Amino acid sequence: MHKLKIIDSAILVSLDFGNCDHVDRVQELCQLAFSANLRVLAIIEGKRSRPDPATYIGSGKVDELARTVAQTKVSFVIFNHDLSPAQQRNLSLRLNCSVIDRTSLILDIFAQRAKSYEGKLQVELAQLEHLATRLVRGWTHLERQKGGIGLRGPGETQLETDRRLIKKRVKLLKEKLLILQRQRSVQRKSRQRTKVLSVSIVGYTNAGKSTLFNKLTRARSYAADQLFATLDTTTRKLFLTSGNSVVISDTVGFIRELPHTLVAAFCATLEETIQADILLHVIDANSPNREEQVDEVNKILKEIGADTIPQILITNKIDLMDLSFGGEGYARDEYGKITHIRLSAKTGKGIEFVRRALIEAIADNSKESYEKFTDIQGIDRNCVTVQKNF
Repeated sequence: MHKLKIIDSAILVSLDFGNCDHVDRVQELCQLAFSANLRVLAIIEGKRSRPDPATYIGSGKVDELARTVAQTKVSFVIFNHDLSPAQQRNLSLRLNCSVIDRTSLILDIFAQRAKSYEGKLQVELAQLEHLATRLVRGWTHLERQKGGIGLRGPGETQLETDRRLIKKRVKLLKEKLLILQRQRSVQRKSRQRTKVLSVSIVGYTNAGKSTLFNKLTRARSYAADQLFATLDTTTRKLFLTSGNSVVISDTVGFIRELPHTLVAAFCATLEETIQADILLHVIDANSPNREEQVDEVNKILKEIGADTIPQILITNKIDLMDLSFGGEGYARDEYGKITHIRLSAKTGKGIEFVRRALIEAIADNSKESYEKFTDIQGIDRNCVTVQKNF
């Protein structure tokens, strides 16, 4: 994988295939480049009905791109699309510089952001699984990283050696992640025995999840106006009232067309989301594409099997917009449950409504647990006096 540095410059390429959200996709690519510490010198756009099999953008656009590369002397050309290995190779040879597709850029950002041991393992696993699909004869030489002598088997080609080395490393990474996954499972079972409610903060990247987490728990998780500022799941106990508390987790943000290799690699981390009792779905109120972003998050939640978990929508960044619920910062559904809150995690306005919603959720959970218990025991609830603090 290429390691991008802050001194690197890049040209962005994005084609419009008739999508109504093309402008939004270009803006998101610019944000991704900024998050990767890249300096964008030019943006090449164009319209096509379908990608060109050889170069994705066609010979005319390749000539235009080559002239721009020669003028700007950039280090990278970044496509807002997924390129095939052949397309990536053809473009690199024609442009005489590194060509990166969208998935590779996201993987590089993840590599820069990962801080914990588990996070680094997950990113490396995702990178290797992505690389394994892009090995082309004579293009990659992994044995150079470890000397090469004695690594190749009898009659084994360079391509076969590379694939074997990747497969071996992938297996080792999965074994290490499995051990960490079991450790987290033990911790989760311990919380379940104490009947502590588990809450996960989810949402589109840069929606303000970590800022909300810090405001609620007084933690110091890294929060910045960047895509994928948080990769490592952080869990804290949140005390609401005397005797009432929940375990709350800050998770990695989602993005449209999130690479499947990343979703698979981060499966262990996303288990905190899958096993949660409640999801706080944070939405960026200032984003013009917030409805599409909500759909993207729900799509990934469905992919990992977390789509049936109750959600409380948190519309964040109201300090940047004039949004309210007629004087109140929250809305209830027909059953009286708080399902939507508007707040500013930055200023703290509306944070008390999150606490109120969680306190009510604990009460509902205790009530459901009691009803299940009486149903199992065959007890007539009308003849039982329930203690106030049951």
